[in-house]
Amino acid sequence: MNQKEQGRLQVLNSLLAKHMTIEQASTLMGVSIRQAWRILAAYKEEGAAALAHGHRGRRAPNAISEDAKAVVLYLAQTRYVGTNHTHMSELLREHEGIDIPRSTLRRLLVSVGENSPRGRRPPKHRSRRQRMPREGMLIQIDGSYHRWLGEDGPQFTLLLAVDDATGIVASALFCGLEKTRSYFQLLEALIRRCGLPLALYTDRHAVFKYTPSSDSAAAPTQFSRAMDELGIQLIFARSPQAKGRVERTAGTLQDRLVTELRLAGAITIDDANRVLEDFLPRFNSRFKVPSQESEAVYRPVDDGIRLEKVLCFKYRRRVARDNTVRYRRRTLQLLPGTDRTSYAGTVVDVLERLDGHLEVQHQGWDIPSQEAPPHPSVLRGLAGRTAHTVAPYLSSKVNGNGLGGRSVTRLATPDQVHHIGKLIAVAGPNGTRRVRKSVGPPRRDPTPLQTARWKAVQKAKRKGLSIRGIARELGIHRDTAKKYMNARSPPITGHQPRFKNS
Repeated sequence: MNQKEQGRLQVLNSLLAKHMTIEQASTLMGVSIRQAWRILAAYKEEGAAALAHGHRGRRAPNAISEDAKAVVLYLAQTRYVGTNHTHMSELLREHEGIDIPRSTLRRLLVSVGENSPRGRRPPKHRSRRQRMPREGMLIQIDGSYHRWLGEDGPQFTLLLAVDDATGIVASALFCGLEKTRSYFQLLEALIRRCGLPLALYTDRHAVFKYTPSSDSAAAPTQFSRAMDELGIQLIFARSPQAKGRVERTAGTLQDRLVTELRLAGAITIDDANRVLEDFLPRFNSRFKVPSQESEAVYRPVDDGIRLEKVLCFKYRRRVARDNTVRYRRRTLQLLPGTDRTSYAGTVVDVLERLDGHLEVQHQGWDIPSQEAPPHPSVLRGLAGRTAHTVAPYLSSKVNGNGLGGRSVTRLATPDQVHHIGKLIAVAGPNGTRRVRKSVGPPRRDPTPLQTARWKAVQKAKRKGLSIRGIARELGIHRDTAKKYMNARSPPITGHQPRFKNS
């Protein structure tokens, strides 16, 4: 069983023991009430094996072929463009002989961004929701952006994880803004302290749910991907009132916690987090509500799951022919393993952990890797350019090669400093782009005529003359007046250094 099926098994056992209602069970499993009854009946008849989908690993016999899908999409974008989904399914059956259900047609068109031009939203009845009977069944998470250090202090965010059954703050964290990394840290502290909850109740923030435009397909976020791997059901609220538990807790903390931070003398986010650790136990003991059932339902993390490799950032990359992958201006060299010597052309996952450490995985298995050395063209370009003058400012430019922050100081003449800076700038942070060597005479100083012209243009500019007026007054072309007007120093015209690729 995977994590999701284990969570459903725990919900069904609680339902059979009459610890919750069918409505609460359907919410935790993320299905409708009718589907919850079906799952319960199958579980009674077949046991835990009924939780695995019967078509797992098989193609449905009534699935539409790829050729039929291509024909339907072509007709939807040409002949039947602007037709709603129900009408289009009827037209396809009558005129094209394609019998496709409306629901199947809708899923096919929505998957490529072809929404129905006629949308309806039936009215909904809203009512107060009952608390979950056990601790750990539902955790509401949200962020509160406030001046936590007083009216004169900066604004930053308090992330909260509030248990729905008891109202306690299971985890909290001060951070700058609501970001995926911050929510990963919040959830990691919650899991290590309590365990895995069954479900999370969140708003539709971009961290949790990606809302695509009409011309793009839906894709999971990093947070939703991690929750799917841990078997935690994400439930999205459609209004702030729906997750009122965490909203009201944030309002209470904006009153009490601000005073506690002021009395403790907190002036930074780190100070606020230290005060928060001491404040939360007292706050929970004051505002905790007893749950209907005393037993918590937090689940332990499986032994085969490493939490730091789930609560991280995962990106797909294709391995280059030299067994390297690039990730955010860094290049990683994949090392050969015992079972495979080369990964060229394969698709791997690059994992960026919360501490910034990078790892590479292929089909769930770790691949040994290290920082790749710079491209040979960079080393050839820097060779033979040292002389008698030290240019220490080049250290920061060479430091961008991704070799663990090594600082390199070059020796160069004053005339060569300008060319070496351009050489390193165009080489790229890892030396993967081609280096351009400058040829021609060294940089020279402006002539007295150029200096006098630049001073005259700047003087006329301070008078408020336009480009046309400056050109007319000094008897020069408007393009020349514009160039001298925008220059911070006298520009140099005539021969300029040329560049060639190596």
